Amino acid sequence: MHASCLCGSVSWDVDGPVEWMSHCHCSFCRKTHGTAFATYVLAPADAVRQGGREHVVRFESSPGLFRCFCGRCGSVVPSDPFDGRLFLPAGNFDSDPGVRAEAHIFAPSNPPWYEITDALPRFDAYPPGIDAPVAPNRAREAVAAPIYGSCLCGAVAFEATGTPLICRHCHCMRCRKARSAAHASNLAVPIDGFRFTRGEDRLGSYKVPEALFFTQVFCRTCGSPMPLVDTGRSFVVIAMGALDADPGVHPRNHIFVGSKAPWFDITDALPQFAEQQTS
Repeated sequence: MHASCLCGSVSWDVDGPVEWMSHCHCSFCRKTHGTAFATYVLAPADAVRQGGREHVVRFESSPGLFRCFCGRCGSVVPSDPFDGRLFLPAGNFDSDPGVRAEAHIFAPSNPPWYEITDALPRFDAYPPGIDAPVAPNRAREAVAAPIYGSCLCGAVAFEATGTPLICRHCHCMRCRKARSAAHASNLAVPIDGFRFTRGEDRLGSYKVPEALFFTQVFCRTCGSPMPLVDTGRSFVVIAMGALDADPGVHPRNHIFVGSKAPWFDITDALPQFAEQQTS
């Protein structure tokens, strides 16, 4: 099985089956991926061949735990081995890894704008059998005005005072590679009223060469997806996992479900569009 980051600078191939797919809702994963939850699979470290290691940036999100990302495009890439195994982000696979999610972990940290609607088991932290340290989650906050958020390391922060324009989940391959997740959850706000309150000089960006608009903006220290300020279209696209409080709006639909990850099932009742939203 082959996987890669958005720009293709970092890649990894897995020889043999993977195991234990789970959706993680902890605040660290939300910030790292810019989504409601991250999805990982486990594989023996010696079964994974990685390329492009020179492009990998490591960030110590908690003592002894390093999260890794591509320094060119910001995609999450495999972390350091744990107990002889690697946690692989499922959103980067080019094909079906052959497993399905078995549980939601750190479920109480699920953000207020996302509802878990499937019947998978839910755990407050790691499931039984995984003896890993648990770092304190960031507290969830109530609806806030203005809308505000930050990256995982805290170097970059932003706020928006305008009325949200669009809020939706996107399942296109670019979003899945960029966020290294099942899908992106994006909130668009008017450019007027948006500002970075700190750390704008810490931002990196990568535009997909063949795309008209698709650009990923990220913190160069921790890799967290950050708002894309689109001056040409006068709006800002915010990765909702970066939010520090409830924005007061929830995603209204799913787009590009024709490109949906084969290992993820949409179980909510939101409208679905095979490609872009048409109505």
